[in-house]
Amino acid sequence: MKTNLTREDAQLRAKLISNVRYDILVDITGKDTFTTVSTIQFDSEAGTTHFDLVAESFEATLDGEATGQEITLSAGSHELRVTSTEPYNRTGEGLHKFTDPVDGKDYLYTQFEPAMAMKVFASFDQPDLKATYKVSVKAPERYTVILNEAVSREENGDGTATWTTTIDYPLSTYLVAICAGEFEKVTDTYDAGDGRTIELGLYARASLIPHMDSERLFRQTKDGFDFYHANFGRKYPFGDKYDQVFCPEYNMGAMEHVGCVTYRDEYIFTSEPTPYRLERRNDTILHEMAHMWFGDLVTMEWWDDLWLNESFATWSAATAQVGIGEYPEAWTTFATVEKAWAYSQDQLPSTHPIAADAPDIETAEQNFDGITYAKGASVLKQLQAYVGYEEFFAGVRKHFDNHAYSNATFDDLLGALEEASGRDLSNWAEQWLRTTGVSRLYPEISDTFTVVQESPVLRDHRVRVGLYSLIDGTVQRTHQVELDITGERTEIPEFSGVKHDLALVNDDDLTYCLMGLDAQQQQFAVEHLGQIEDSLAKTLVWSSLWESVRDGRLPARQYVELVAREVGPDMQERIAAQATEAVKRYVDPAWRRTGFDLLNKAFRGQEPKVVFDRALARLEPTEETVEYFKGLLETSENQEVRWLAITNLLAAGALPLEAIDEEQDDTSEGAISRLRAKAVVDKRWAWDKLINDDLTNLEARYLMDGLTFTDAGLEGLTDEYFRAAPALWDRLTNEMAQRTLEGMYPRWDVTQEAVEKANALLNSDVPNGLKRVIAEGQDRSARAVRNRAADAAAN
Repeated sequence: MKTNLTREDAQLRAKLISNVRYDILVDITGKDTFTTVSTIQFDSEAGTTHFDLVAESFEATLDGEATGQEITLSAGSHELRVTSTEPYNRTGEGLHKFTDPVDGKDYLYTQFEPAMAMKVFASFDQPDLKATYKVSVKAPERYTVILNEAVSREENGDGTATWTTTIDYPLSTYLVAICAGEFEKVTDTYDAGDGRTIELGLYARASLIPHMDSERLFRQTKDGFDFYHANFGRKYPFGDKYDQVFCPEYNMGAMEHVGCVTYRDEYIFTSEPTPYRLERRNDTILHEMAHMWFGDLVTMEWWDDLWLNESFATWSAATAQVGIGEYPEAWTTFATVEKAWAYSQDQLPSTHPIAADAPDIETAEQNFDGITYAKGASVLKQLQAYVGYEEFFAGVRKHFDNHAYSNATFDDLLGALEEASGRDLSNWAEQWLRTTGVSRLYPEISDTFTVVQESPVLRDHRVRVGLYSLIDGTVQRTHQVELDITGERTEIPEFSGVKHDLALVNDDDLTYCLMGLDAQQQQFAVEHLGQIEDSLAKTLVWSSLWESVRDGRLPARQYVELVAREVGPDMQERIAAQATEAVKRYVDPAWRRTGFDLLNKAFRGQEPKVVFDRALARLEPTEETVEYFKGLLETSENQEVRWLAITNLLAAGALPLEAIDEEQDDTSEGAISRLRAKAVVDKRWAWDKLINDDLTNLEARYLMDGLTFTDAGLEGLTDEYFRAAPALWDRLTNEMAQRTLEGMYPRWDVTQEAVEKANALLNSDVPNGLKRVIAEGQDRSARAVRNRAADAAAN
């Protein structure tokens, strides 16, 4: 059965087929399998094509005659009817089924992006063949069924019922949603201001409903609607309900199904969340809501323009957070989190343009990455600064007007922005969206002040350059200028001779670049970082220092010492994690124990404990930390932290293995936390399960976390990894294979020999997707080898 649709085939099919209408009945009354009857009415030109379907078995007729997946069409109208049977999925793809161990209740949900609708119903599974739908679900009558639009329910008289909805606007197949099971819900309403009252629903499994902070979630949802309605120029463009469904064993953060947004139910916090997690959940809520316009109302023609969805939704969410005001420092978080992700991704051998080439679905799947999301959003932030805030939104509104309920390309969007701003953006687009790599900007200070650009592509950057000085015990901005950086060198005459201690050439973080500091100012930053007043400026310096560590320009131990010295309530969680990464991978092994001791002392007992207890658990402990975690197990009710403490103590040999079973936690989260804890003690057992067993996505994630929680017990597994990788890639689905092979990559083996062992696979005849995973892992390992040598040489 065809699964890896190519762009060429999709384009040919889009020319052949039009006016598609689906009538889908999914029967989920079976315990292990489900059955779908798909009736597709469509018009066509004369020609040959295929429908998309992945099923255990199927029977199909075209205009009443039996057919296979390949169909030969005459010009005119046709009806394709397909009955298919398929097992439920356990990896978060297609139709996923989960049974809650707490109460035995069932929960099912679909996940179709980029092209997995074919795992549930027969379809023409490509974004530019939008269609209308009648969707029906037959299920046990105790279930609740949530679909894209409001449902009607009819009892069948046999303990089952059928729920039905109609989608009468054009919608891409990957945006159809089915959620079913013994969900419980909380409801509210939102006045859209156009005569509509939008029904709001929050759904979760019964065992999680008591933990749902529904008041906060509804308030943030309404705030998001208010902001987007004011700035996008049109109200919510679909029906009269907006449900948000929290799903177990979810692969990603969330998915933007029209009227039925699905989230990982880890966003319902059963243990006290950190402030960062609350902020990131709000970012996700706003990201998915932005997709109602970017992606759902106006959809890319093909996955080359995936960034049109994801970059815009990422940019929109941060913009909305600041505009709404609950998280006014959202761009500071963006600089710490999203940009770090983008910078790392953009320096890998697999880097690609924001407007990426995606010749097939497998390539598209691997482009859901830091470039598509975070680099794209960074570039859009710069574009907004370049053309103006109001002009940018005017272009967005023009784009919606031009392509509502249809498909669009990058060129369509660019034209709308040019029309609204009055600027020719073709050169900007060529520099920023069709090239790869990240520019490095840094100051060169002598008799003049010059911004130097090091880059494989010399780009135009709209930046603010700020000068900072130590004044009365704090580092304050004293001068700032906004200008365009062009070419290799850009002089700033007004800064010539101006005394200062620190120059930030990307002040306010307008552009996407690695921001360098000269050697003297880098040392000043290390010594006085905690005295910088402005939170975004401080974050930019943290980012610059971390990228200097990754480049070998700053010894990794200096970064660790800085984090240990500056640890406190305002420290971003990502910075603590970077310091841990530096000790594990980047410092000279001879200093590693000293580094762990410094961080143990800094994190242990630090407020807020909800943040630093989690960070502490990820370190190799000292005797004091062992005693701290033993005491925590006597007093803490934070179940997530308890499991991390148990895992840390097991790794240290300070608890018996029986402690895993003695912990009183019968939830699904407890089950996977036990897997992680056991994996820390028995690496061979965890390895064999990952290689050989059919695992759910969450089981695999927690097993890999336990496997790599410490480096102990992993000796000899480097060779096994490279031997097993091709078979694992073949056995698992694309998404699970990618996640598993990334998570198991032998990053613990920081040697040149381990780097070279990857070459045999890279030079062999294996799928390109597998080569990409191996090349990325090899590059990260090679960086660690270089950085350890740089740290040792500097000390």
